Amino acid sequence: MRLWTDIVGMTLDRILNWAESESWAKAMQSCQQDSGWHAEGDVWTHTRMVCRALEGVEGWNELSRESQLKLIFAAIFHDSGKPATTAPDPETGRLRSPKHALIGAGIARRVLRDLGCDVTTREEIVALVRYHGRPPFLLEKPRPENEVISLSWVLNNRLLYLLTLADTRGRRTASDGARPEENLHLWRMVAQENGCFDQPYRFANEHARFLFYRDQLSSLHYTPHQNFRSHVTMLAGLPGAGKDTWLAREAPVLPAVSLDAVRDELDIGAEQNQGRVIQAAREQCREHLRSGRNFAFNATNLTRLTRGRWIELFADYSARIQIVYIEPPLDIVLAQNRRRPEPVPDKVILRLVDKMEPPSITECHALSFTTGAAGS
Repeated sequence: MRLWTDIVGMTLDRILNWAESESWAKAMQSCQQDSGWHAEGDVWTHTRMVCRALEGVEGWNELSRESQLKLIFAAIFHDSGKPATTAPDPETGRLRSPKHALIGAGIARRVLRDLGCDVTTREEIVALVRYHGRPPFLLEKPRPENEVISLSWVLNNRLLYLLTLADTRGRRTASDGARPEENLHLWRMVAQENGCFDQPYRFANEHARFLFYRDQLSSLHYTPHQNFRSHVTMLAGLPGAGKDTWLAREAPVLPAVSLDAVRDELDIGAEQNQGRVIQAAREQCREHLRSGRNFAFNATNLTRLTRGRWIELFADYSARIQIVYIEPPLDIVLAQNRRRPEPVPDKVILRLVDKMEPPSITECHALSFTTGAAGS
């Protein structure tokens, strides 16, 4: 099995040759596309053309090797979700692939995780895959600048722009399927005008950014007060990732609300109905929040939807919210979990891996990724 450290030194030809034998690439080789948009044929043929087109985009040779790799792998996976989503449109009969970018992002995350790619690099590649279809349709957005600003905190807009250029050039289309590059240049122009082409947009402060992503910032020029009543540290990670170990090492005196501890107190198993557990944990959180007390919230918090319910509670009490995401290699997670007094079955953890959505800075005031520590 290839590892990320091996791939870093490979040429584009060798990377493509490696990828071509993988099951997800073989699925792309068998997936045909609508000839009006993709006269070149199957998805993998298009993917190879996009990767080749990258080498001709402006500034390619000036990019760091890290940035080049992000673009290469974003290009490799950008349409990997098409085999699972391609079907004829019931009205027109043309082949379409709705939500293929979302499926492709999940495939990219899984493959890159198995390769041992670091979390930060992996999640930027995943974001490029997830949002590669946005730039051509910027004019359709009611507030184009907000669209560009929003993505600047989850990916690099220059890399997204270059990826979409290569995606446009790496195809053969009929006249009615052509994608004008002028639309992509607009994305670059709006990003440059807002100072977020090569870096995240500069909000007035971290709370302004937090409010922006909650649709609660009245103006990009508004500077909200940061009078936080308390600080909440939200832990996130698989069972056995090392959340308890992190707290013991980094914040040993910080009060903690732990879903595992609440389950033990109520004698409710992890496979049973969790309604009473959630209710009791929310009340413990409210006690800390009402008192203005800093505390940690310790649970798996693996999906954005799950985290969002708790973040809503913390924000209602004017708390500053920091998320600490812990992700060691999966074999270490499984080994650490087996050493716990009541380990979670391996098959359950593997199911959780598939649904895992690492947190984004768009959810909170501060975010950190760590591999944790052995011995959890």
